[in-house]
Amino acid sequence: MSVDPTNSLTVRDNRTGAEYDIPITDGTIRAADLGQIKLPGDLSGLATYDPGFTNTASCRSSVTYIDGDNGVLEYRGYPIEQLAEQSTFLEVAYLLIHGALPTEAEYKNWEHHITFHTYVHENVKSFMQGFRYDAHPMGMLMASVGALSTFYPESVNIHDADNRNIQIIRMIAKMPTLGAWAFRHAQGKPYVYPDNNLSYTANFLSMLFKMSETRYHPDERIVRALDTLLILHADHEQNASTNAVRSVGSTQVDPYSAVASGVGALFGPLHGGANEAVLRMLKRIGSVENIPAFIEGVKAGNERLMGFGHRVYKNYDPRAKLIKKACDDVFEVTGVNPLLKIAQELEKIALNDEYFVKRRLYPNVDFYSGLIYEALQFPPEMFTVLFAIGRTPGWLAQWLELTTDKDQKIARPKQIYTGARGQLYVPQSQRWA
Repeated sequence: MSVDPTNSLTVRDNRTGAEYDIPITDGTIRAADLGQIKLPGDLSGLATYDPGFTNTASCRSSVTYIDGDNGVLEYRGYPIEQLAEQSTFLEVAYLLIHGALPTEAEYKNWEHHITFHTYVHENVKSFMQGFRYDAHPMGMLMASVGALSTFYPESVNIHDADNRNIQIIRMIAKMPTLGAWAFRHAQGKPYVYPDNNLSYTANFLSMLFKMSETRYHPDERIVRALDTLLILHADHEQNASTNAVRSVGSTQVDPYSAVASGVGALFGPLHGGANEAVLRMLKRIGSVENIPAFIEGVKAGNERLMGFGHRVYKNYDPRAKLIKKACDDVFEVTGVNPLLKIAQELEKIALNDEYFVKRRLYPNVDFYSGLIYEALQFPPEMFTVLFAIGRTPGWLAQWLELTTDKDQKIARPKQIYTGARGQLYVPQSQRWA
């Protein structure tokens, strides 16, 4: 195959003196093309070593675009600012799954089907009631999402477009039910069934907080703020949980099992638990007067500034700006969280202090979201469940893209073996004598 010399990479192997021309496509080279670079007698050729995939593209995707240097986040080409301020979570979910904004008829049909599927089988309720009283809600969510595959065995037919569509609808519809029931279980309260006369987000709040009233009527400002948070969490390119969904999905397993792996990845404190760490930090600081000493502790390496900086964003996280606006609506209803003043002053200092500016440490999505969740009376262990409900359409959009991508293969990274070789087995009778 001829290589365009104006759009290629020439590599010289200093071990052999051989040169290789490797095509560049979309700013990348194919890792497999490096396999031709080898020593005589070498069968596998050269490979790359990239722990954490810091500079490796595993797929082509048209779902989410991120420009970390300029603080840009787009779903299917639409700026996150426009979607958060003008759209709804269900419409954004449709956009992510179908690749285009819905017509009025398409949206009504989408909303109807998701509303229709919010109930879960009664056996799911029995399954969830079997958890210990103190079970973590994320553990319950992960297990119950995976268990749904046993209720819909036809979900294994992932190459049937109609079958994929109904499983996607079911999962988006049932995630709030499972999340709310995990919340109620931890509190020892009876599970609340869906109220399909309410909107998607209002229904979720009803299942969370309804007590003895005939019908729960959440404040519209709270509904809108939570809807915004779900939109902001809906997708974020190839993060750890999305990578998990794609990796497990590459085995052609059913979507419930693939998404359950995403929930498991999100459970980790380095991924979904960062906003809880922000709250702990703010509570430890205690007051505005203690911030200067805390800042000095950060500079000395004795403290960690949680909620600042991001693996992708080297500018202000666009989601953080929108969440900051949502704070106003929530605190108007619940009263101002006393930690807000600490957070605002901490942000002000960090954005103007040369130490942080030079390191491009800007607030990320986790910095203010925990304050909102706490104001809504969610315990910290529920924060990641809310994240998972919002992220479900993104996981499914990525999974759907995977199933129709002919380039994709079962995930099977290489390794660099560092262990012993050629060991001789010594029988137990000699080793234990």
